[in-house]
Amino acid sequence: MSNPLTDPKSDSKQPRRFPRHALDVRVSVHAFRSGESVSVWGRSSEIGEDGVGATLTGELEPGEVVSMELSLPMTPFPIKFRALVRYRDGLRHGFEFLTMSPTQRQEIRRVCDTLSAGT
Repeated sequence: MSNPLTDPKSDSKQPRRFPRHALDVRVSVHAFRSGESVSVWGRSSEIGEDGVGATLTGELEPGEVVSMELSLPMTPFPIKFRALVRYRDGLRHGFEFLTMSPTQRQEIRRVCDTLSAGT
């Protein structure tokens, strides 16, 4: 039986709440482990209204709560938020958005709407 936190394909039988859209932007991730801060960066691969996929320069553990910065297109500043690491496959990670302001959610929705209109 596959583990949904470590296997990105394990939840493929369950429909996603929101569609995913290809997006390649810079992300930085900060985790706090054993009394020290760990920082990694990378590039996103896809985004949806409830999460983002990214390839990072280091490994994070599924179930970890992290702080992220995401540079969205047509947004003057990166958005900062907390996210849950849902899965890891090598350096590929999936994140679920946890804490976002209504304005941040609106920006994510705007980007997703723009990306879906372009396909």
